[in-house]
This record gives sequence, C-alpha cells and structure tokens, in this order.
Amino acid sequence: MGSRISPISQPIIIRRAVARDAKRLTRLVRGSGAYRGQYASAVAGYRVGPDYIEAHRAFVAVGADEPGGRALGFYSLVLAPPELDLLFVADEAQGRGIGRLLVAHMQSEARAAGLDRVMVVSHLPAADFYHRVGAIRTGTALANPPAVPWDRPEFEFRIPSE
Repeated sequence: MGSRISPISQPIIIRRAVARDAKRLTRLVRGSGAYRGQYASAVAGYRVGPDYIEAHRAFVAVGADEPGGRALGFYSLVLAPPELDLLFVADEAQGRGIGRLLVAHMQSEARAAGLDRVMVVSHLPAADFYHRVGAIRTGTALANPPAVPWDRPEFEFRIPSE
C-alpha cells in the first residue's frame, strides 16, 4: 500500500503556521512535483521565511496523529490586496482532499477578515484544481521573465457573507 494514506485514515488539523514551520514549508514548495521540468526555475531558490509567515495569514495542514505534525500542505492569504499567494499540498498527500480543505479554510479566513473576493494567480498545472474548487477564471497574468517565463491563469474566489 506504500506511504499513500486514504482520505479517511488520518484526521487533518489546519493550524496557523509559525516561524519554526518555515523550513518544512520551503521544502514542500521546492519539492513539489508540479514544479519539475520546465517549471523548476520558478521555485529553485524559493524560500518561505519566518518573516513571510509572520506577515501573512499562513496556515498548515498536519496529520492529527503525527507528533511532529508533518506538513501535508499549506496556504498563505494576503489581505491587501486580497490574494491566495501560496497553496501547496505534499505530493504524497495529494488526492486526499487536503487542497479542498485548505481552500475552504482560506475562504473562512477571508470572510472573517471582511473580504468579498480573493484573487489567485495559478500555476498552469493547478488551473483545473482551482476551477474544481469554485474559483472563477478572470484573466491571464503575463509572463515575467526570467522568474516566470510563461503566462498564468488568474482566478477569483467570491466570498459570500454569511
């Protein structure tokens, strides 16, 4: 059966990221299979630092049964302008609904902050995911070489008030 875990075998906790999470979140970004090959340059030197975690609403998904709380995924919500800046799920944890849980959590955080919409510039391979979780395509972010030499789809989450 390997290291893949079924969706119901382990409860997931989403908690606020703290400075000591920085290295594990950086490893998650740099190790992402979605950024191999032609996309590798986008994350090669990327760093999620303690300063970034403290400046934004960053949240990490961890397995409730794991004492060290291995990072299964995380996201970062920037309030001004409202943007889902980062959303990553560990390769070995994909397909378990963690990305969907993180998006729902982000929407709840955005609503609590009084936001009515949150923009996201999607990595090309993630565009279908954002569409499936309810984001609406709003445009295209043009390439910004050398860091990002390809155009990327822009989406928006509409955050209904409750």
